[in-house]
Amino acid sequence: MQERTESINNLEQCMKCTICTAYCPVVPVRPEYPGPKQAGPDGERLRIKNGFYYDEALKYCLNCKRCEAACPSGVKIADIIHSAREQFSTHKPGLREFILANTDLMGTVARPFAPIVNGVVSTSVAKLAMDSILGVDKHRKFPKYQFKGFEGWFKKEKASSQASFKNQIAFFHGCSTEFQHPEVGKAFVEIMNAIGYGVNLLDEQCCGVAMISNGFFKAAKKHAKNNIKEFEKAVANGLPIVTTASSCTLTMRDEYPSVLKIDNSSVRESIVLVEKFLYELIDEGKVKLAFKPSYSAKINYHIPCHMEKLGWSIYTKKLMEMIPGLEFTTLDSRSCGIAGTYGFKKENYEVSQAIGKPLFDAIKANKPDFVVSECDTCKWQIEMSTGYTVKNPILVIYEALDIEKTIELNK
Repeated sequence: MQERTESINNLEQCMKCTICTAYCPVVPVRPEYPGPKQAGPDGERLRIKNGFYYDEALKYCLNCKRCEAACPSGVKIADIIHSAREQFSTHKPGLREFILANTDLMGTVARPFAPIVNGVVSTSVAKLAMDSILGVDKHRKFPKYQFKGFEGWFKKEKASSQASFKNQIAFFHGCSTEFQHPEVGKAFVEIMNAIGYGVNLLDEQCCGVAMISNGFFKAAKKHAKNNIKEFEKAVANGLPIVTTASSCTLTMRDEYPSVLKIDNSSVRESIVLVEKFLYELIDEGKVKLAFKPSYSAKINYHIPCHMEKLGWSIYTKKLMEMIPGLEFTTLDSRSCGIAGTYGFKKENYEVSQAIGKPLFDAIKANKPDFVVSECDTCKWQIEMSTGYTVKNPILVIYEALDIEKTIELNK
């Protein structure tokens, strides 16, 4: 095993205060996991000397970043853990991990047969087979693939008109918008056009977050390099890169350099979630939104873990508060437990549900009309575990927006 000679990700700043362990959602429900302090900076001090000290229990880390959000010294604890997994883990990812990691590939294969695929994977026979053969838990519900994706809609309905707008942006829409939730991308385009912004699609690849979690670091690096090249083209043309998914955003901004060692310094500050982008335009007086006076809803806002790490939930809250007739409640800060593909795995399912239970109970007690969250896997987990619909904030804004009046205000 190759020896490490230097530390990474701000290791030296750890003061051993254990705040990270107190905030870790895994520690209370999984005794095998040593916790972020021991798995991260403490373990790294030993691994620097000799990889012999690597512990495969690091695979139980959710990569939720709650430890990093809580750390008073700014230590990149989860990134230390995943970098160690890349260098020292002897566990080779199998077919299950390949399927879960390659979201764009699986979506491309499934799309032509979407109704059949959706029907088959929801049957008890298929679930039992996946449980016994692949190790995907039989209780897990899968998001439905859409026969018609976002890019196809955009190219047919919207692409030809985008150059007519004075302002322009680049849109990284991600795998789930393309294959499962094209309505989010459609809402994004309609809103951007209404405020006078043309949308440009990128020749994007998956952000790589699922590849990192499942041990396909080489493939994740390949995707990252492609995306950085695309982003650099956009930035060279003066275009910000606007996104709608919190985990994609965090991965491309923070994990590309700290986990994959891909330099993104030329584009990092240009990658921004739509909620932050839109709120700042409104706050600076550059655009205006007009909402339907008849719109009314009682909603709960679940802040995804990666949104907590980005520190941008304030922009979503401010935008939601602008909508008349919206009864808006922010839920207590908790992990939903799914952590991307973590909660799909048989050995993690019960832990995943135990982590999310306080959140599920809070939603059920509040009885909202629906839940709002920027993360698609949080959506899948909460909908499966509570029965309540979860919507991306941009979809809520679109539903509440008076498009015609907004267009008039921004001429």
